[in-house]
Amino acid sequence: MKTSILAVGTELLFGQTVNTNATFLSDKLNHMGFDVMYHFVVGDNPARLKEKLAEAFSDTDLVILTGGLGPTQDDLTKEMVAEYMGRDMYLDKEVIRQLEGFFEKRGRKMSENNIKQAYLPEGCTPFYNASGTAPGFALSADGKTAICLPGPPREMKWLWDNGVREYLEQFMEKKMFYRVIRTIGIGESDLETLLMPVIDGQTDPTVATYAKEGECTLRVASQKDTIEEAESAVSKMISRIDSLAGEYIYSYDDEELKEVVVRILKEKGLKITSAESCTGGLFPASITDVAGASEVMSSAYITYSNESKIKELGVPAVLIDRYGVVSPQVAEAMAAGAKARAGADIAVSVTGYAGPEADPGHEAGEAYIGYAIGDVTGYDAVNTSRNDRKWNRNYILLRMLKAVYQLIR
Repeated sequence: MKTSILAVGTELLFGQTVNTNATFLSDKLNHMGFDVMYHFVVGDNPARLKEKLAEAFSDTDLVILTGGLGPTQDDLTKEMVAEYMGRDMYLDKEVIRQLEGFFEKRGRKMSENNIKQAYLPEGCTPFYNASGTAPGFALSADGKTAICLPGPPREMKWLWDNGVREYLEQFMEKKMFYRVIRTIGIGESDLETLLMPVIDGQTDPTVATYAKEGECTLRVASQKDTIEEAESAVSKMISRIDSLAGEYIYSYDDEELKEVVVRILKEKGLKITSAESCTGGLFPASITDVAGASEVMSSAYITYSNESKIKELGVPAVLIDRYGVVSPQVAEAMAAGAKARAGADIAVSVTGYAGPEADPGHEAGEAYIGYAIGDVTGYDAVNTSRNDRKWNRNYILLRMLKAVYQLIR
C-alpha cells in the first residue's frame, strides 16, 4: 500500500525539533510491507496543510499525520483532515473521561481548551491515548485513509504499539517477515559485491544493505501468503548469505555488538577489563549499557596521562620513551597491566589521538588497540584519517568491541 508521512508543526521547519517520528514510522511501516513514498513537513497553517494532504493523497492511499492535535488554536490537524474528507466533528465522551482522569491523577484542573482534544471526526476509529491527552484516530473515505497521531514521540510510539499497528494489519495483502543481520569488518560496497549471487535479480526474499558507522546491516524480508512461508523463505536466504559472508556476521537478530559481546562473555563465564586513553571510558560505559554487565566486568581503568599508565597499569616508562605513548607496544602493555591488576580473563586497551590535534609524525584518528587473553597479547592498528573527535572516539570504541568479539566468539 502506497503511503505518505505528513508531519505538522512550525517548530520542525524552524529546526527547533528533529522529526524523529518520520524515521520511526518509516521503519515500522516498511517492515510491515507498506511502501513509504513521501515525507512531507508543513507548518501550523490550515491552507498549506490541506494543500499537502491533497498532494499526498494524489499519489498514495494512506497518509499518516503527526502533530497538531493539541489543545491550542493553532492545532488544527484533525479539523483539516475532517474537512478534507467531508466529515463533521463529534464530542467523544471516552476522551472526556480520560482527560478528567489524567488531570485529576496529577492534582491539576483541566483547562477549558483541553475539551478541544475530545472532538473527533464522525465515523473515525479512535486511538485512545493513555500516554498523554491527545487521542489519535483513523478516518477513511473514497478508498483513502488518514491516520492522525500526536506529535510528541513518546505518545506517538505508544499509540503505534497500542492500536495503530493492529489497525493497519487489515491493509496487509500478504504476511511480512524479516530479520536484520549485522556485520563488521567489511564496507557496504564490498559486502554487496560479496553477496551479488543472492542480490542480483532478487525478487522474494529481498536483501538490502545499509551502511552504519563502522559496520553494515542486512535486511532480509519476505512477503508470503502465510507467516510460516515467509519465515521459511528468509531462513533459506540467510543460509545462503551465511555461506558467502559468514565470517563478517556477528548477529542474525539485529543485536548491537556490545550486546553480543556481553552475551558471549556471560555464556563462557569470562571477566573483562579495559584500559583507555583517548576514549576516556567509553568501553565500560558501553558494556554497562547492557543488562547483566556486572557478571562480566568489575573494574576498568582510564589512564589518560603517561604517568597514570605507568603508575596504575605498570607500563614500563622505557616503552613510552622508546616507542611513544601512541604505539603498539604501549597498547599491549596497557592491556597486560589491566588484566593483571583486575584479575580478569580478558583485557582490551587503547591509546591514540582522538583529534583534532596530534603529535608531530602522527594524525588524528590514529590509535592502537591492545588486548590480552591468557598469556597472549596483541594489537590492532586504527587510522581513520579524520579530524572529527566525536566520530573517531565512537569508531575506536566499535573497533575495541570488535577486537573482543573476535577473541571470544
